[in-house]
Amino acid sequence: MDKYSERILRELKLDGRQSNVELADKIGLSPSATLRRVQELERSGVIKGYRAVLDKNQLGVGFVAYVTIGLSNHSKASQQQFEAHIQRADEVTECHNVTGSCEFLLRVETADLVAYKRFHTDVLGEIPQVDSIMTLVVMDTPKDAR
Repeated sequence: MDKYSERILRELKLDGRQSNVELADKIGLSPSATLRRVQELERSGVIKGYRAVLDKNQLGVGFVAYVTIGLSNHSKASQQQFEAHIQRADEVTECHNVTGSCEFLLRVETADLVAYKRFHTDVLGEIPQVDSIMTLVVMDTPKDAR
């Protein structure tokens, strides 16, 4: 990856909706050369897609937590069964298999604490593979570069 591709990625990460002409001006290439590079980055899978950044508060999400999950059984089958349950849980926006004192780290978004308690009890509490749950409540987010 050369300096132009790195600049393209940096600029698109900041604003994925900018026009190809604007992008070309910022990185110092012609629009046609810039477009070819962007298309190659998309074709090769470096650029996986484009997203809109949403205001969660305006969408009714007032509670965010990171939740660590320990499993009672560390087998591959147990992990896969847990992952299948989590795929169906709309409240879970991220699920990571991690190392350390737990097996999974979840990002959970709900309307409020009452809705989170319901999720904790009715979803996580009903998954047979779950042995431990620890919740870390997000109080503020001074940086989010996802």
